[in-house]
Amino acid sequence: MKKPRTNALVRLYHQLGSPPSFYRISGYFLKWLLLISIILLVAGLYDGLVLAPADYQQGDGFRIIYVHVPAAWMSMFIYGVMGLCGIIAIIWRMKVAEAVLMASAPIGAWFTFLALVTGSLWGKPMWGTWWVWDARMTSELILLFLYIGIIATYNAFSEDTRKAARFASLIAVVGIANVVIIHFSVKWWSSIHQGTTVSITGESKITWEMLRPLLIMAFATKFYYGYSMLKRARIFLLETEQHKKWVETEISGEKS
Repeated sequence: MKKPRTNALVRLYHQLGSPPSFYRISGYFLKWLLLISIILLVAGLYDGLVLAPADYQQGDGFRIIYVHVPAAWMSMFIYGVMGLCGIIAIIWRMKVAEAVLMASAPIGAWFTFLALVTGSLWGKPMWGTWWVWDARMTSELILLFLYIGIIATYNAFSEDTRKAARFASLIAVVGIANVVIIHFSVKWWSSIHQGTTVSITGESKITWEMLRPLLIMAFATKFYYGYSMLKRARIFLLETEQHKKWVETEISGEKS
């Protein structure tokens, strides 16, 4: 009697959970992720800064939305990925999950910082102030501190990388609650920040000419994240697995 064929997704999951397989497979996608992200970035910026019509109230000042909103979305998306990796790392002690988590942290921190800075630049002419302790803005600032805390925690225990990854994973999992607060803050509390403009399930409060470049920029940032995260994760694995034979084999293969 023949054994049932292993599900392709399950097989892929186990392959990606293996540092050598993850390193090898991820290498095939790097150049394509970077190329697609650059193409989408150029297209999105041109569409948003040149082709999209000016806002009837804010004029051309609204165009910062094409940087601010994708950055804010990515700040939450990346932390969600880290939270999932944190759960996997804590329960199954998977090194690849630790690598993805730690590789994502600096990228997420920069996107969060970019969201805060562009939000302040947008807020000054619109609200008359650079900053208010609004629920969404404050929780976004807390998100930046969480990213920095994860990076600092890992570096504090750098002599024991597995222990460092476990502590960092714990912070990532606990911090998921803050991402939920960011998303629902404008609904739960009175806020100076505008409500949801783009909706997946309902009707978006923005014309297609303005929405199109926003979606292109959203995809551009995700492809960039994929490229940068995989590149960093591969370096992380090489450093933490440097005494393993597969590392020597991969490095010698890349040099030849």
